[in-house]
Amino acid sequence: MKIADEIRKKQQDLYSRGPIAIAFLGDSVTQGCFECYEKSPNVVETKFYPERAYCEKVKSILATLYPSVPVTVINAGISGGGTESARARLERDVLTYRPDLTVVCLGLNDVGLGEGAIDRYTEGLKEIFGRIKSAGSEVIFMTPNPMNYTVSPHLKGDFFRKDLAEVFAGRMESGLMDKYMEAARTSCRESGVKICDCYALWQLLRSRGVDTTDLLANYLNHPVEKMHWMFAYELVKTMLAD
Repeated sequence: MKIADEIRKKQQDLYSRGPIAIAFLGDSVTQGCFECYEKSPNVVETKFYPERAYCEKVKSILATLYPSVPVTVINAGISGGGTESARARLERDVLTYRPDLTVVCLGLNDVGLGEGAIDRYTEGLKEIFGRIKSAGSEVIFMTPNPMNYTVSPHLKGDFFRKDLAEVFAGRMESGLMDKYMEAARTSCRESGVKICDCYALWQLLRSRGVDTTDLLANYLNHPVEKMHWMFAYELVKTMLAD
């Protein structure tokens, strides 16, 4: 990818080239949301640790590989956001910073709109990809993690167990999220966008007997910190590939 060449050139010529800028457009996972608790009846509060999110881990890995190259990270993740809201804030939150690379990770919240909204989801992705590329930034689409497949015994109370976990598990077991991710892959191919398919890796783990629900910090949809390292490593591998 071009971003790999830009990093290499910066390493070779520190004085005449500016910092490398990477933007991350996504939802709560990108923002750095982990555990959840019920603040008041049916109101969820999330613990935010942006410094533990995969965006910062990408920066850490690049700093190990290229210690002389400064990398600026723009975390444009917003909890609860989907493709529609990302389209609306794309200029303000991403393009105004003129990133060399933009990583897009959207779909976890879009799935809640149902199968009838898949076309709207893919149209939104294509618009986002096109606008980013027109602004001179490369694009990687990273597929998100799956939600819970089972209702974890760690979850307490009807709100978390019935209103959230059972609903999310239904979306997974019905194959709804699989359909969204396949549609996203098709959009990437049609738009000429590199894909970092972390969803497929999570599915591989599950097929090998891993309880992926236990890999979620809130047992619903936010990965534990160690799985953010997986996202980061896969993204760097994609960045450095041809």
